This record gives sequence, C-alpha cells and structure tokens, in this order.
Amino acid sequence: MKMYQVDAFADVLFSGNPAAICPLGQWLDDALMQKIAAENNLSETAFFVGGNGHYDLRWFTPVVEVDLCGHATLASAYVVFNYLEPEINVVEFSSRSGLLSVRRNDDCLEMDFPAESVSRCDAPDELVAGLGVMPDAVFRGRDYMVVIETEQQLCDLKPDFRLLAQLDLRGIIVTAPGVEVDFVSRFFAPNAGIDEDPVTGSAHCALVPYWAQRLGRKVLKARQLSDRGGTVLCRLDDRKNNGRVSLAGQCAAYMVADLLMSQLS
Repeated sequence: MKMYQVDAFADVLFSGNPAAICPLGQWLDDALMQKIAAENNLSETAFFVGGNGHYDLRWFTPVVEVDLCGHATLASAYVVFNYLEPEINVVEFSSRSGLLSVRRNDDCLEMDFPAESVSRCDAPDELVAGLGVMPDAVFRGRDYMVVIETEQQLCDLKPDFRLLAQLDLRGIIVTAPGVEVDFVSRFFAPNAGIDEDPVTGSAHCALVPYWAQRLGRKVLKARQLSDRGGTVLCRLDDRKNNGRVSLAGQCAAYMVADLLMSQLS
C-alpha cells in the first residue's frame, strides 16, 4: 500500500503542514486506520477510496477521526493530480462535511469549502488563562475563535496546553490583523492530539467570513504563524447556500512510501 507525505500550503518543502495520504482500494478497519495515523504522528493522515475524479475521504489525527481537515484535503488532491489521475483538473471528495471539490488553478490548488458561522460568547476562564492574553472578542463554532489586537501578540503567545485541553470544543483559533497580509492566525488543539497545528485549512472556514466582514473585502491573503508557517489565499462566496470559502495554496511532495500491510493485518 502506497503512502504519500505532502507539505500543504507550502511554497517550498519543509514549510506548510505535512499530511500523510493513503489511497485505498477499499476501506481498512477503522482501528487500523487510527493506528496508522498514530504511527505517522502527523497532525492528519487522510485515507480515500474511489476513482474517476470522485473519492470518499476521511481524516485522522493521531488520536481521533475528525469531521473536516483542509490541509490534508489539499494534499489528497495533490496526490490525485500528480500520481493517480494527472489528466483531470477537478477532483471531488465526499466527506463527513459534505462534498468538497479541489481545482487546479495555475500553480495553486483551490478548495471549495463550506463557510462556518460562529457566535459571540463569553471567554471561558481556561481559555484566557491558557492563552495568557485578554481577547478583544471570543466566538464559538466548531472551535473557539479568539480575536486579539496585534500580530506581535500572536507571535508571543506561549499557551498552557494543559489548560486549553480542558475546553469543550475541538480547538482554539487565535487571530489578529496582519502586517504584510490581511490577517494572521495560530491554531491549538491539544485535546485532539495536536498542541499546535502548522496550517489549518478548516479554521479558515470561520476566519474568512469574519475578516471579510471586518475588512469589507471578499478576497484575502492569510498567514498562519506556526514555526513552519503557511500562506492561504482566501475568497468568500456568500451568494451560495450558507456561504462557501475558497482556500488556495501550493503543495510540495516529501516522500512516497510503501506500508508493509502484511505486518499491519
């Protein structure tokens, strides 16, 4: 069984967010897929089944299956376009979050994802203490989204992951206005086995509608300020049902490997 490791939202190798991608002829047992993801110890391992431009896609962190993952979807599309079906320009993935499509667009891959609505809420004590900064605003959706004043504050964060792991949602997005881009962010999900995610496509489903409204523009450039870093080109389309976001970026292939399935079964 082939496995590909791809850096997503990466202008060059060793940046962006690495994902392991496993194309399958048929689904493996859920427990085995979780063990493979734990062995890879990357923020996400993606598995998909299908062909002819349409696949069923699932994502696993080292400890749990998740409903949506942007960077591993981008990396999965990269594998399809470059290794499995190089003749196609659009691939569709059926997932727990509905139908997701990815299109080649010059040297970028462009994903079509559902926009996420969030609601303003009070900041839990563990959130404020865990981040060590007083938020300008806090919103609740799939994750907590915390808005702070400056990019420098975001860079200086030294989270207490023990406290953040006590929160009830998947993760914590922290965001601020950018200096060289429209907005910047970091993403923490210790209770999903990821203290800090290098680049989080799914977080931008909530970030893009917020910043589009705040800045009065629907085309935005974002940067996630992890140690590896990654750039996300964003566009909001609020004319479609419930809104959609376009998230575009580049990928770089790091490794193609053979999994020894005789030892896994």
